[in-house]
Amino acid sequence: MNDAIYPGSFDPMTLGHFDVIKRASKMFDSLTVSVLDNKAKNALFSVEERVNILREATKDLPNVTVDSFSGLLVDYAREKNIHISVRGLRAITDFEYELQIAQTNRLLSKGMLDTVFLTTSLEYAYLSSSGVKEMASFGGDISPCVPDFVAKLVYEKYKNK
Repeated sequence: MNDAIYPGSFDPMTLGHFDVIKRASKMFDSLTVSVLDNKAKNALFSVEERVNILREATKDLPNVTVDSFSGLLVDYAREKNIHISVRGLRAITDFEYELQIAQTNRLLSKGMLDTVFLTTSLEYAYLSSSGVKEMASFGGDISPCVPDFVAKLVYEKYKNK
């Protein structure tokens, strides 16, 4: 079976993330979108909230499941018996960073985890979760950046801060 993992923080999930998810779901038999529980980051949404957001966003994609993990991606991939990681690239700076991670993952997995890069669709090339959070924190319009239900959740978070 041709399975892949799309790991990330997804804090919050953007339309760019969703674009990669939709495209990757057409390339693989199954796609696991997995939220990294990174204790070093100060996330806007809890891991559980991000998992629920992704589940809602992907509910119409039958071969997509949503999960979470902590620790190394190579350990999680081994546990799931998945050998392909999907990553999105917006710019050359993303490539430099992602290439290092891909090479490290391949080394740590003893060649069992490869990375497939998908270039971001041009209409989402400017998007980043941190940019969305910054815009929202100043009351900016994030509706072109995230699904409507996600925008509502982001604004609620900043209203309650």
